[in-house]
Amino acid sequence: MAKGSVEFVLRPFEGLPGEPDWVALKEVVPAATATARTTKEYGAKDVLVTTVLPQAWPALHRADGVILLALQTASSSGDASRDLAVALLEALEVEPGTAVETTGLPEPGPRLQDVLDLSVPFEVTVHDSFSYWLAPDVERTSDLEAAIEDADAGIIDTAAVAGVESAYWCRMGAKEFLRWAQPHDEQVVLDGLARLHAKRESGFADGKFIGYFRSSGLVVPVWELARGTEAEELEGPIAEFLPRFTAALESTEPLDANERRARAGLVARQVTLR
Repeated sequence: MAKGSVEFVLRPFEGLPGEPDWVALKEVVPAATATARTTKEYGAKDVLVTTVLPQAWPALHRADGVILLALQTASSSGDASRDLAVALLEALEVEPGTAVETTGLPEPGPRLQDVLDLSVPFEVTVHDSFSYWLAPDVERTSDLEAAIEDADAGIIDTAAVAGVESAYWCRMGAKEFLRWAQPHDEQVVLDGLARLHAKRESGFADGKFIGYFRSSGLVVPVWELARGTEAEELEGPIAEFLPRFTAALESTEPLDANERRARAGLVARQVTLR
């Protein structure tokens, strides 16, 4: 490793409030914001964490003074938390109305866990438009409106599922899916899913478990739902599914032969998101 380079961190958001939601907003939710605040040492400034900003900017000090920090940007180092902290600290320093357009390769230094107040909950709001990029009092010129409309055209219908954390319904074409970021270690989640899959109990709401993503050290299982299922229809079925999912996650019994075969099949279907 080169002198002064940042070490690789498998779970860069570990220790932050709402770690699974940090991963979900970084990888699978198209348009959303969440709440954060810097520590007193860094000015106790409110931060609006967002999925993406125009032109893939890492951060923006909006004209009204609001700080926006984008998660869906290319990482410069092996530690996304360090990369984001660099962008955030730069956004705090620039004048209102200024975007942080690039940050470069960071050297070791403070991470989000050092810069953010960890007592502030990471409360997510899913949006159907990127109009929140603009301050409320900004004049909406035709060019600005066109830019927002162009960005909005790429948003996949997405909604947070009530009654459970870090679970997001989405509609892609004629199909609906649930993507549910898990807070547990990868091996625990895979073992739990394998136990259920071997018993044909891994589905719910007439949907079926189809695979999972891996990102930032966490697992995001994916279910294909019955055609036409809406987000608000999932609260009851997930509440019914949750006890057996929890029991499968908490089990310490060795996997039997059927469960090992099911687990091998799951691993073959995983996709790693960088």
